[in-house]
Amino acid sequence: MLSVFTIARQELLLARRNMWVATSVILMGLFTTVLTLAGDAPSGTLGVDPLLVATTSITTLSVYLVPLIGLLLSFDAISGESERGTLALSLTYPLSRGEILLGKFLAHFLVLGFAIAVGLGLAAVLVIWKHGMEDLSFAPLLKLFVTAQALGAAFLGLGYLVSAMVRQTGVASGIVIIIWLVSVVLYDLALLGALVADNGGSFTKNLFPFLLVANPADAFRLINMPDVSVPVLSSGLGAAGGASGLAGQVTSLLLWPFTTLFAAWLALRKVEP
Repeated sequence: MLSVFTIARQELLLARRNMWVATSVILMGLFTTVLTLAGDAPSGTLGVDPLLVATTSITTLSVYLVPLIGLLLSFDAISGESERGTLALSLTYPLSRGEILLGKFLAHFLVLGFAIAVGLGLAAVLVIWKHGMEDLSFAPLLKLFVTAQALGAAFLGLGYLVSAMVRQTGVASGIVIIIWLVSVVLYDLALLGALVADNGGSFTKNLFPFLLVANPADAFRLINMPDVSVPVLSSGLGAAGGASGLAGQVTSLLLWPFTTLFAAWLALRKVEP
């Protein structure tokens, strides 16, 4: 574990030098602040917990932003070192490739967690400043933090997998952008098109809920979707949440990080220094 912590420390220093820490924090802080202030107006009119309104808005943001930050942190973790020649040097030390990967993951996971914590902390401070702490529930905010970390970990693993399979950082960056676009945008559009074409048939009732939960971004969205909003959502999304159940959603969200990291480790074992 000492070797893992040493690599993690080096990666943290590199992330700070390359401005990834500052960029991640600024992105999360800026967007969560804007969404919290913009979503605060209707909370008093609707009689809803303002922190719950802020959490719902930040959930929508996190579906797009957290995977993007995770991929940007990890896409050159292997290919970048291979291009610079530092990977060959690292492999001369008494370190296993699993330890190298785990150290990088730990560092990037901490960077991502710090950025998410700053964003959610700013949202909580703004809500408390405007409404006070009376009758506020912080449980949805804590759940959002934990699940956002799991979502980010899944895309960190995907970034490492691409980085280990592609030797050029330029190619790796293009691939991870495509992965992000497919995962958070095109996948849902494809499911929506299939729903319209099926018109309430077998696909809608049997396959759609599980295909939706199979995507970690959608599993994250369903877990953090407040119960009060379910009736006003589309019937397909509400049915998907009920059919898959919380256990299925959590399983999908937790299984993705382990699966992608294992695949990245297998790909890293085949990388020649």
